[in-house]
Amino acid sequence: MTKRRAMTTFTFTVAALFAAFGSGAQAAQCGSSPAGFETWKREFSEEARAKGVGGTAIAALMQTNYASATIAADRGQRSFQLSLDQFLAKRGAPAIVARGRQLKQSQAAMFASIEQRYGVPPGPLIAIWGMESAFGSQRGNQHMLSSIATLAYDCRRPDFFTEQLYAALKLIDRGVLSGNTRGSMHGEVGQTQFMPKNILAYGVGNLDVAANALASTANFLRANGWKAGAGYQPGEPNFVAIEAWNAAGVYQKAIALMGRQIDGGGSAAAR
Repeated sequence: MTKRRAMTTFTFTVAALFAAFGSGAQAAQCGSSPAGFETWKREFSEEARAKGVGGTAIAALMQTNYASATIAADRGQRSFQLSLDQFLAKRGAPAIVARGRQLKQSQAAMFASIEQRYGVPPGPLIAIWGMESAFGSQRGNQHMLSSIATLAYDCRRPDFFTEQLYAALKLIDRGVLSGNTRGSMHGEVGQTQFMPKNILAYGVGNLDVAANALASTANFLRANGWKAGAGYQPGEPNFVAIEAWNAAGVYQKAIALMGRQIDGGGSAAAR
């Protein structure tokens, strides 16, 4: 074999090996039990580092634990299968409406400022605020990053939660969130329970502050089709923005109904 031929063969062999390793490299594999979570974390952290995620966020990811409570909650979302009347009763709609009307009056200047900027009236914002966190009193005490990492690892909806995980890591790198941020079962944080990807896209300041959370929610609704002055009941133009907030039909109708009642369209029991 000539030297030229040998070099050509060597070059081809190295290229073939490189291609084989490259094509053989697979994304971190999902799982359905805690058994593979630590291996998945190591694999995912390597992918994340290669995509530019910084050391602070990688270190936070490596400190996460498999969130069994999150998995149980994700498998057991039965309230969205209730009728509208059942759902309203379970969520305490009359109390949300009554408190919401008080807040609309006591925080009139804040809501007027939000409506002027985003075109969203107080009713649906207050309904979302009450539904999501009982007006900030129930924001969740789960380890946010563990919840999202667990759902990104879980085979049920890995694509959706992988996007959320990358967003959370970016927010940690930026100092917007910390590795110890607390939230609800699926990683929602703040007074209106934003997911990390929506914080990146629509967040206005610290979402633990009511004014910021409500402005962020109005920003989300506007970006998803809200038109100032249009109706927001089912079949009306702005209902599409409420649909974008939550995929459950019963939730969407509940927000529209409570929002109308808070804005002055009937009693808390009216349907």
